[in-house]
Amino acid sequence: MTGPVATSYLPLMAMIFVQAGYAGLNILSKLAMEDGLHPYILVPYRQIIATFALAPLAFLFERKTRPPITWRILLESIFCSLFGATLNQYCYFFGLQNTTATIAVAVANTLPAVTFIITALFRVEKLEIRTRVGQAKVIGTCVCVGGAMLLSFYHGRVIPLPESGVHLQLSEKAAAGGTSILGPFLIIASGVAWAFWLMVQTKLSRRFPVPFTSTTMMCFFSSIQCVFVSLIINHSSAAWLPKSGIQIGAIFYAGIVPSAIGFCLMSWTTGKRGPLYVSVFSPLLLIIVAILSWALMNEKLYVGTLLGAVLIVVGLYTVLWGKSREMEANRKAAKPAESQGRDHLELQMPKADADQSRAPNP
Repeated sequence: MTGPVATSYLPLMAMIFVQAGYAGLNILSKLAMEDGLHPYILVPYRQIIATFALAPLAFLFERKTRPPITWRILLESIFCSLFGATLNQYCYFFGLQNTTATIAVAVANTLPAVTFIITALFRVEKLEIRTRVGQAKVIGTCVCVGGAMLLSFYHGRVIPLPESGVHLQLSEKAAAGGTSILGPFLIIASGVAWAFWLMVQTKLSRRFPVPFTSTTMMCFFSSIQCVFVSLIINHSSAAWLPKSGIQIGAIFYAGIVPSAIGFCLMSWTTGKRGPLYVSVFSPLLLIIVAILSWALMNEKLYVGTLLGAVLIVVGLYTVLWGKSREMEANRKAAKPAESQGRDHLELQMPKADADQSRAPNP
């Protein structure tokens, strides 16, 4: 299959690869943490490696189009790094350490709902409860939060599944790490930090429309913040040395695959299909992680986990449906304004032509 047909499938294949890459991040990180790699060591290494991986791309693609870096852009980048990378990553990986990979990914799908709550509270986004769009976003948010609560507080019976036949040395410890309520709440806290990052990043992107450079700066400042925080937690130099192959692999994988390669593919797909196209693939990550957790770590699937995950996915798509209708309405509202501007220019053109026709010939 070649030509335009093959090209039309490239965004689909790119997003499948991205979700598979993030699934590997969760599985490898979970195994590495069960092997003794602490999140306060994994997170700084991830940001440092991501900085070195993204810097050449920023130089290659944006060195001629990059606007000047002002003090305001610098301060906003530091703020973005604090919420979008440092707090977000610490909360997520500490949450992953205290729960299973499947529950962590399921709760992470509440991000659109959490973002809607935060932006509504700060009046960045209108609630519009009387419209179908507003009702869809509110109902979807409530369903997402309800699913997250169900995942956190209710397990129920174990769903009988056959054993995969694959047993890793760390699989039993990793699969048994999902009994703490703290894990899902830390995952939600990472979503709150991400929502604050989105509000600032949206404004920064308008003034500084160079995504590779912006992300490189965010990872760089986050590296400094994470190293500072981690040194306060544990200043022993021995703690910073990876002690096994799984730990080294998880560190480099986290910095290169989801951060550098994943970001490039998502940016390219967003340009081809739009941000909503990227968002609808989030539940695919949950499916891949659930399969890998069962196959590699013999993770048990509970009735509460399944019901909570279904509620979160239903709520996610409800919020995305409302958001898509809102974007469509905004585009339709923008078209009359553009046409009025064109009509205004057309009314002025005959006058200009008449003036030109009365001008003396050279």
